[in-house]
Amino acid sequence: MIKASAAETTLAGSGALPVGKLPEGWPVMSIAAANAELTAAGARCEFEEAVIRGIKTRVWKNAPPTLRELFLTTTTTHPARGFLVHEDDRCTYGDFALAVRTLAAELQRQGIRKGDRVALIMRNLPEWPLAFFAAALCGAIVTPLNAWWTGAELEFGLQDCGARCAIVDVERLERISAHLSACPDLQCVYVARQRDAAPLQQPLQQPGQQPGQQLRLISLESVVGRVADWGGLPYRELPAVELLPEDLATIFYTSGTTGRPKGAMGTHRNMTTNVLTAAAVLARAYLRRGEPVPDPATAAQRVTLLAVPFFHVTGCNATLITSFAVGGKLVLMRKWDTELALQLIERERVTVTGGVPTIAWQLIEHPNRSKYDLSSLEMVGYGGAPSAPDLVRRILEVFPASRPGNGWGMTETSASFAGINGEDYVNRPDSCGPAPVVGTMKIMSADGVRELPVGETGELWVEGPMVVVGYWNNPAATAATFVNGWLRTGDVARLDAEGFCYIVDRAKDMLIRGGENIYCIEVENVLYDHPAVIDAALLGIPHKTLGEEPAAVVQLKADAQVTEDELRAWVAGRLAGFKVPVRVLFLPHPLPRNPAGKILKNELKPLLMAALRPSS
Repeated sequence: MIKASAAETTLAGSGALPVGKLPEGWPVMSIAAANAELTAAGARCEFEEAVIRGIKTRVWKNAPPTLRELFLTTTTTHPARGFLVHEDDRCTYGDFALAVRTLAAELQRQGIRKGDRVALIMRNLPEWPLAFFAAALCGAIVTPLNAWWTGAELEFGLQDCGARCAIVDVERLERISAHLSACPDLQCVYVARQRDAAPLQQPLQQPGQQPGQQLRLISLESVVGRVADWGGLPYRELPAVELLPEDLATIFYTSGTTGRPKGAMGTHRNMTTNVLTAAAVLARAYLRRGEPVPDPATAAQRVTLLAVPFFHVTGCNATLITSFAVGGKLVLMRKWDTELALQLIERERVTVTGGVPTIAWQLIEHPNRSKYDLSSLEMVGYGGAPSAPDLVRRILEVFPASRPGNGWGMTETSASFAGINGEDYVNRPDSCGPAPVVGTMKIMSADGVRELPVGETGELWVEGPMVVVGYWNNPAATAATFVNGWLRTGDVARLDAEGFCYIVDRAKDMLIRGGENIYCIEVENVLYDHPAVIDAALLGIPHKTLGEEPAAVVQLKADAQVTEDELRAWVAGRLAGFKVPVRVLFLPHPLPRNPAGKILKNELKPLLMAALRPSS
């Protein structure tokens, strides 16, 4: 093991104080030395160079080339392991493999070919990963659509991607039924969990279709049965479709907090890159503390309580794919319920959970937490939203066997990019980690011309094998966002001397008060650090002479009390006066978020403005 010099271990430029007990002599190894050991010849995280769309790019040498290899390796290595748990439904990897093979053959029989788009619209059910893998192994471009969208929004998604097939649950069928006539490309819709006794086989004539070319509504259970039946299905060969790493595998739509959602086109390599990007973050933490990296082949099964939707890259790429790669078990919930989550952690011996900081807080603050055995938890991780340093402390106190983790990524980076875990996160609770070995981060000036030095704040640009091809049917947005292999993220950030990244704000969310820039995340972090606050957002409100002023919306922890003036004084004691919220609105419930965990400030703004209006 390589020892780091004193100079290498200096935590220069982090600006963060340790928030928990760090081991004496930590870190044993610098980031550079840890990366060198992780990527040495023959190591699991070894990298090589590939030419992707004409650009030389570092890639993980041992990542599965496509989802086909990932599927075959895992299902043949762990056929008897439990894979999916949802209420009373359970299936093993072997059961799942038979169901995937059956559905893939059915999709091929229905005429689905390589490059066709198959839309996937359902809540977190075992049928979601079934449909995902079956469609992908046919060579289709799987297009998960947001199950929270309205019928009109789903119509947009189906039209925009030109889906030939959709696989939906009953609730989503009801939502889109009135919109199917506006989707002439659709040829068949499979419906999961159809409760009618008779199988659903209803042909519908679409406007503009030729005679005999009808939309077919088919019960998914008529093809694969219920989850309990999957293990009894006959073995079928996978479709004989050649898949290559740079073939399109997915279209994930951006959250669309401003304007129409854009469809980010992901390749098979984009998807499978997550497997080793996530593994490298965890392995680096072991090396930094001087411990051997566990062998995934002999490690105990990872059990993940999934608290985010599959239809977002966090649920699919960062959780489903990485868990599948190591033969992990996924425990699904119909919707997030903290008490039920505690019960499931105890019953299923969950080792990993999280999603966004609010979920971690709810687990910690729940009044019945002490009634459950939560000793199995090894990691409480999150991303997609700022978190207070106090959350790191509380995780260490409440779940002493777990290590907190955080990360940064986007739909356009196929989920995971930077990550931070263990002592690194304890020491830098305001960082999302350094770039992975196969990726690069740089900070650019607002005009995109000049790279800024260490410590300066600007727009974060990233590159690597996880960056998607571009936006479906949107060349203008693609050209504006993707530049010679680099992704312009729109995030305002800085890098320290060791390469750790600190997200300062979304550029479009920055407030300007009388010419002074206010980065929302900076003020939100101070609010999060108050012991009474569980959720916080900073918004701009109009001002006649200053242009806008900052105002905060917060949710307090259960039984906590603090006044508006006390919170304003808290911020004033830590930040410049122009950054102090002029008003604070208290909400009795969690702040609204999109599936990515981002606070929907456009929904908060009307509430805030209504509260500020003088009463008549």
